[in-house]
Amino acid sequence: MTATVDGIRTEYTDSGEGEIILMLHGWGSRASLFEGLIRLCSKKYRVLAPDMPGFGGSAEPSEPWDVGRYADFILKFLEPFAPGSVILLGHSFGGRVILKLTERELPFKISKIILLDSAGIKPKKTLKQRLSLIFYKTGRKIMSLPPLKELFPDAVEKMRKKRGSADYNAASPVMRQTLVKVVNEDLRHDLPKIKAPTLLIWGTADTATPLSDGELMERLIPDSGLVKVQGAGHYSFLEAPEYVARVVASFLNI
Repeated sequence: MTATVDGIRTEYTDSGEGEIILMLHGWGSRASLFEGLIRLCSKKYRVLAPDMPGFGGSAEPSEPWDVGRYADFILKFLEPFAPGSVILLGHSFGGRVILKLTERELPFKISKIILLDSAGIKPKKTLKQRLSLIFYKTGRKIMSLPPLKELFPDAVEKMRKKRGSADYNAASPVMRQTLVKVVNEDLRHDLPKIKAPTLLIWGTADTATPLSDGELMERLIPDSGLVKVQGAGHYSFLEAPEYVARVVASFLNI
């Protein structure tokens, strides 16, 4: 299905009936990756799963967004459905947006939360990483000076590609700036304030959002429990779909 939300053409899935479950995908992903969970949850609930701006079939924002702007978008997306209560499920970046939503005065109750390999904890940079960033910024400034820029016009771009992550290098200029805004916000301060029962599902081999992040969330979120998916990486719900489906079904009484 397609709607215009805050001026942005937005594709989304609307399946099932009952209390709304809002599913938010990760960075560089799209809602269709939740196909198995959508099929499961729509047996009892109404599942809404949008492609967030800049991903899947939805248009990019016209300027770089931070996490708060994505939270604003999600609230506008939900307005026409006027829910009394919502279950929130998010993977990676989607979990980050959910944490931001918990800061807000919402027009609905959050009845439950499911976080799958969620982002939101900003890792501390090692000394090596800090030095690497200093060298990169210094080199970029030097190679941007007029004489050197004319002699080596591709130097800065080559430095960026060498340093940038796969997500960063694959993104458009607007989404690159958005990614920088997003990953530099630490949301751990929101965790103790979460009142809804929260299920954390984590791959033990996740290197993007390591298991230690999930363990920290379990300690800081008052009513939470962590389920570890042995051997799975950042997409635990795709790597162990049957196991994750059983865990989610139990939590949601499906």
